[in-house]
Amino acid sequence: MSITLGHYLTLGGILFAMSVIGIFMNRRNLIVLLMAIELMLLAVNLNFVAFSHYLGDLAGQVFVFFILTVAAAESAIGLAILVVLFRNRSTINVDELDALKG
Repeated sequence: MSITLGHYLTLGGILFAMSVIGIFMNRRNLIVLLMAIELMLLAVNLNFVAFSHYLGDLAGQVFVFFILTVAAAESAIGLAILVVLFRNRSTINVDELDALKG
């Protein structure tokens, strides 16, 4: 028995669903929210690579490279903002960070 495209798409769908559930279930901790967003991007990347391999085209894999680059930059900027918020407010609880002031 070999692994088919359907197996990869099912795994990508499960990972994507887990990340959506993680975003909606945990609205308190910013680190968990960032991890759920990264999991969502990785699920989409898995689908891109699976389709790229199935179709014999490298465009999906190149697109994944660019998505990973943007995701790494997003994580770095998000964690920097998180550190600044923790220094100023002494918490990373989303419920306590609801007011934006200039």
